Amino acid sequence: MKKKWMIYGASGYTGDLIAHEAAERGLSPVLGGRSEENLLPLAIKLKLEVREFPIDAEASKFLEDIDLVLHCAGPFSNTSAPMIEACIAAKTHYLDITGEIAVLEHTQAKNLLAEERGVILCSGVGFDVIPTDCIALKLKELLPDATHLSLGFDSDSGISPGTMKTMIQGLGSGSAERRSGTLTPVPLGSQSRTIDFGRGARSAMGIPWGDVSTAFHTTGIPNISTWIPMAKYRILGARLLSGFGPALATSFMQKKLADWVDRNISGPDEALRSSAPAFVWGEARNASGQVKTVRIQTANVYDLTVYGSLAIVEKLLNGHYKGGSFTPAGLFGAQLIEELPGSGTFQIE
Repeated sequence: MKKKWMIYGASGYTGDLIAHEAAERGLSPVLGGRSEENLLPLAIKLKLEVREFPIDAEASKFLEDIDLVLHCAGPFSNTSAPMIEACIAAKTHYLDITGEIAVLEHTQAKNLLAEERGVILCSGVGFDVIPTDCIALKLKELLPDATHLSLGFDSDSGISPGTMKTMIQGLGSGSAERRSGTLTPVPLGSQSRTIDFGRGARSAMGIPWGDVSTAFHTTGIPNISTWIPMAKYRILGARLLSGFGPALATSFMQKKLADWVDRNISGPDEALRSSAPAFVWGEARNASGQVKTVRIQTANVYDLTVYGSLAIVEKLLNGHYKGGSFTPAGLFGAQLIEELPGSGTFQIE
């Protein structure tokens, strides 16, 4: 029997990309969301079913005939937890494309309940965090006694409205890393080093990327930091800006900034996406000072989110897996990233 699945949040930038690619592959997801009006143009174009419902205490009744939900409706800090509850109640597998640390941790915290219900929960099935998660597992395989793990990426990919709004939400919270197994906040701009992500050495800054959560659950490595390239003067600017965190976190400023995003950000077009690959890097170190480095070039961050999320959807719909909370690499292995369109192979040093 053909299994039924849903893209929830298909009217957003990334959800729309995923829906188009799914239809092109001959897949027939249900398009779910809070507004039928917003979904109908896409549904008519792709000849797909629409299902309108809010993510609330009654959401599970809309999922009774759905085997899997690919959740794309952010901000995930508001929407993920109730959607997970609905999926668990309906015995529906749950995936999302978040990179938010708190959301990723919450998904992991639901492991026992997911096991009991036979439901798979897997957050971060896009660029956040498939490639870095796969590199983390690869490094663990290469250096099993690693105590420190650093991960990062470099891409001129542009930005979607949803991603920008998520970044704005985090302006007041600074950065984060994992120290001795514990998630630890650190001031934004306080972490800096030089890294070759794959196209030459560049100054880099630590950021609160999702792998400080997921890579720990994938590998057990206790010390994890995450990085992007950043000019030194911009790192200094981020350090200065961190002092304004409380002001930027107020509801007034958050609304003003979100309104600016709605007026000014539309997301990268196909031409930009096709010309802007991502360069992903990871480094592991053990107590004796031995170091292993892994790099891989992938498709643009948004295209990779499309390819990665659909790869996991198809694997889950066509296979049989034990319930629980998983990371992408923890569920499908380090080689997952190498299987995706636009990806090269691991380069190991």
